Amino acid sequence: MNFTYHNDKSNIFLGRRVDSSERGDTCRLHQIAQPLGDPLPDSLNGQAVVLGFCCDEGVNRNHGRMGARQAPDHVRRALAGLPAHKLQRLYDAGDIGCDDNNLELAQSRLANRIGTLLNTSSRLAVIGGGHEIAYGSYLGLDQHLQATAQPGTVLVLNLDAHFDLRTSRPGSSGTPFDQVLEHATQHGRSVRYCCLGVSLLSNTPALFERARELGVTYLEDTQMQESQLPQIRQFVAAQLQEVSHLYLTIDMDVLPAWQAPGVSAPAAYGVSLSVIEAILGMAQESGKLRLLDIAEVNPEYDHDGLTAKTAARLIWRYLQPA
Repeated sequence: MNFTYHNDKSNIFLGRRVDSSERGDTCRLHQIAQPLGDPLPDSLNGQAVVLGFCCDEGVNRNHGRMGARQAPDHVRRALAGLPAHKLQRLYDAGDIGCDDNNLELAQSRLANRIGTLLNTSSRLAVIGGGHEIAYGSYLGLDQHLQATAQPGTVLVLNLDAHFDLRTSRPGSSGTPFDQVLEHATQHGRSVRYCCLGVSLLSNTPALFERARELGVTYLEDTQMQESQLPQIRQFVAAQLQEVSHLYLTIDMDVLPAWQAPGVSAPAAYGVSLSVIEAILGMAQESGKLRLLDIAEVNPEYDHDGLTAKTAARLIWRYLQPA
């Protein structure tokens, strides 16, 4: 077995508040969460699923602050007490770990699990882990698209202060999108990469040059403030228009440090949550969003669980049925 899942429903989401004595709908996510192990059903018919990636070996290789491997359960706890609203059922597909610092094997296992879950028509959110999650997520989506014969261009939309386009190998949390584009070239896939929230202070001139070489579209953090939301919407709409499939990955360090302190590299400037949520809303409304993951929540440095709560809010929005 190359993944783990919780056998006791009470351990999946650790929220305990039950408002059964109150009038009306008081259901919370921990009351509707169920474990999802093997064998998977033939179809989940659009049901909401979360999957954890307990890994920060990529962060270690990139000389960042360790601790993101602990994030999946912290985000689950933050999700647990949220009101279910329209969501009737939530499945927990467990965690993929990284044994013996073998990042490549962990990414392969993550890809296989994602591909299998997407083949069941699940609405999947993956909780990292370092941003090395992105290469495994992309490979899983690619497996699914190939298995289900869905042609077309994939847009990899990264909300992040960093390009993560380093060319060094072996891979790390700084290389996933260079690896994605390398894989696409080697296998004849049509993939576009767009990075929103790039910080001039967090990327060397060499990385900006690499982005230009690869035809990466991007907006800097100074171009992504609330007052610029109409222009941001126009930019994102243009990116979405000419693609068939969307993979959205959100590195929590795109947010300002006061809103997401528990990350490997806190942002002094950042992009506000209202702008991030607006982009998430556009992604959902496009009908092209196939997969969401959240990266770089680091409980070791979180204050009052704020970063985990922010990640949970984004996942909650994504998992709510239309």
